[in-house]
Amino acid sequence: MSDYDFSAPRLHVSTPIRAGEDIAVDKAQANYLGNVLRLADGDSVLIFNGSDGEWLARVAQAGRRVTHLSPTQLTREQPAAPDLLYLFAPLKHARLDYMVQKAVEMGAGVLAPVLTRRTQVSRVNTERMLANAVEAAEQCGILAVPEVRDPVRLGEALAALDAGRLLVFCDEGAPVSDSIAALRSAADDSTQGGIAVLIGPEGGFDEAERMQILAHPRTLRLSLGPRILRADTAAVAALAVVQAVLGDWR
Repeated sequence: MSDYDFSAPRLHVSTPIRAGEDIAVDKAQANYLGNVLRLADGDSVLIFNGSDGEWLARVAQAGRRVTHLSPTQLTREQPAAPDLLYLFAPLKHARLDYMVQKAVEMGAGVLAPVLTRRTQVSRVNTERMLANAVEAAEQCGILAVPEVRDPVRLGEALAALDAGRLLVFCDEGAPVSDSIAALRSAADDSTQGGIAVLIGPEGGFDEAERMQILAHPRTLRLSLGPRILRADTAAVAALAVVQAVLGDWR
């Protein structure tokens, strides 16, 4: 990854990418390519769609407007989507935008909002979440754009988890202990069934919800240290330690 050219412009497209098959750009993409990046006819841009890898493409213009992109060369093969499910109580506006962007950067493969008793947001704009996920992927060289799910109640989300998936339950009420050691013990137990990370709302989980969560066959109740973290900060902290001990940072 050290040889990757982070200065090269990247654009997510929503259509299949094939050599020799032009891709039409919409008005917003044309504005971004022509007026923001100031690319001209024949200039290069990297494109990806989350399934066909990353391609080098040439910009084509009609007059002063970018009209389409011509894929010419596959630059990176498509990797498998990370098997890391991120469950979280949604936040308001800018803080949710931040959380989504950071979760994508940290390698979440699925973004799954869950509604709890103390969740402060009842309506979640999943289109905005996806747009933030795509933007983070464009900026950070990520090819596997996470799946964005519709919000569900906590009980429904827990019921849908596979019994073999390790659920890392980040609980502000957990005794403060060595979270790294706890995760390492889970690694020894095997994470072949995948990993889920659960972050609650600002007010925390109530006792009935804790009982629901701990009833999952493979739950690791984890403290994130001696300080209370805001939910968006907890997301970064939790995903960092999970990736370092159990995930693709090893």
